[in-house]
Parts: sequence; C-alpha cells; structure tokens
Amino acid sequence: MEQVLPRLIARFRPFDPFGLLLHAAQRLAVWRRNARTRRQLAALDERALADVGISRAAREQELSKPFWR
Repeated sequence: MEQVLPRLIARFRPFDPFGLLLHAAQRLAVWRRNARTRRQLAALDERALADVGISRAAREQELSKPFWR
C-alpha cells in the first residue's frame, strides 16, 4: 500500500486549463502538418517520388492514413 499510494497520487494533477489548451493547440498543429505534407506527397509525380526514394506502395500507404495518425 505504501508504494501504490504515491504513484496513485502522482496520477491526479490539478485541473490546468492553460495546459489543456496548449495540448489541444499542439495536437491541432500536428494534424494540420500531417494533412499538408500528405497533400504535397499526393502531388508528386513518379520522377519526384524516385528522387526522394519513396515507392508508389509506400506513398499509397501513407496517403491512406487519417490525418490524426
């Protein structure tokens, strides 16, 4: 019990609205970056894909992911 209690207490932090907003803003920025880079990847032709070393299969796999992944 004496080892479990400090770990349990450490899990519960006071509510921090600024931290919550910061986390949400950071997550939104990552999602926007994912969407933007995937649009750029979709616009590449075969020659450009070969230049950067990406196969068609790898491109299709990346483009099939949702923006949040």
